[in-house]
Amino acid sequence: VHWPDLLVLLPAAPYQLVAFPLAALFYHLWHLVSSRYIFLLAGGCLLAGIAMGSYAVLLLIPAAGSVLVLLSVSPARAHTWVFALQMSWQTLCHLGLSSLEPAFALSAIVLLTPKATSLVLDVHEGLGPCAPSAGFRRRPSPAGLPLPAEGRRAAPPLRPGPAGAACGLAAGLAGRQGCAGLGRLPHARPRALLLGPAYYLCWVLDEALLEVAGFGPEVRQGDLSIGDLWMLERTHHLAIFTRIWNKSTSRWLRSLTFQRCPAQPLLATFAFSAWRHGLRPGQVFGFLCWAVMVEADYRTHPFLSARATSQAVKILYYGTTWLFTQLIAAYILVAVETETFCLLWTSCNSILPLSYSLALLLLPLAEKLKQN
Repeated sequence: VHWPDLLVLLPAAPYQLVAFPLAALFYHLWHLVSSRYIFLLAGGCLLAGIAMGSYAVLLLIPAAGSVLVLLSVSPARAHTWVFALQMSWQTLCHLGLSSLEPAFALSAIVLLTPKATSLVLDVHEGLGPCAPSAGFRRRPSPAGLPLPAEGRRAAPPLRPGPAGAACGLAAGLAGRQGCAGLGRLPHARPRALLLGPAYYLCWVLDEALLEVAGFGPEVRQGDLSIGDLWMLERTHHLAIFTRIWNKSTSRWLRSLTFQRCPAQPLLATFAFSAWRHGLRPGQVFGFLCWAVMVEADYRTHPFLSARATSQAVKILYYGTTWLFTQLIAAYILVAVETETFCLLWTSCNSILPLSYSLALLLLPLAEKLKQN
């Protein structure tokens, strides 16, 4: 097992593991702590200081700014102001911090944006605790914790089963990555065999951490379950893969961009994702390529499935499209996450994405010719 290479792909994992005792302590002190928001805030600041050092200030500035905007601006305009603040600060940090040292701070700022904007959007729609309407209407928010952390109340029942299963799955993913090693792999799919489980492991550790703290995720609100992992590995639709990948962010992008954009919502959503991730050449290419591939996936599957009439042809259709989905997802992941964009674009790995792009152009022409 190449543990140094594994830590390169999983820099946050040690800090997630350190947080488990603190999460267990919070759960067992649940009935003794009256101001749980203060308790969570203090613990979060402590972990941020340990993980990021002085760079934690870069995270605290937009967080405090969003709170001030929420308290000083009317709910009808707060979402616009918080969104502008978060994206402006995030863009400045991406442009000004290029070294590896503040990588934790950049990742935390990127994750803060959907949390802050979702909370303010709930307030704008009258669904949050600061809503102008009388009373507090409880509704699961994509930004908030599933259980309210306020008032003296009994601790929710701890479910060791989901937490243990998540930890076991995380250990298995870590072993899979460690045995593979990092290295300089020439093809996109072997590299994705390392990058993909790195995402899976972070999400699974997050889910286990919430379970240990007593904040079990709402139904279908978590980032990754065992069923989701199985679906990611077996689906033959790139569109389904896209919806399941990082589900909480997908839900946020759907409500923020896709459902609000009057023209080309798919392209606008992926372009915004490229902006949010830093606008490096590989990221811009990867996300725009992802948008084109999803659109091509929508077009090619009805065309191919209509011609898969016999059982043998159906098996061939499923197996081929599954392989294509995995290869394209690996291609996009490597383009976004590595600095080898030029080498990837000029390699043989680009043949399949180019073929999908060509199919996207030719299928409408074939339909028109058939109608004529």
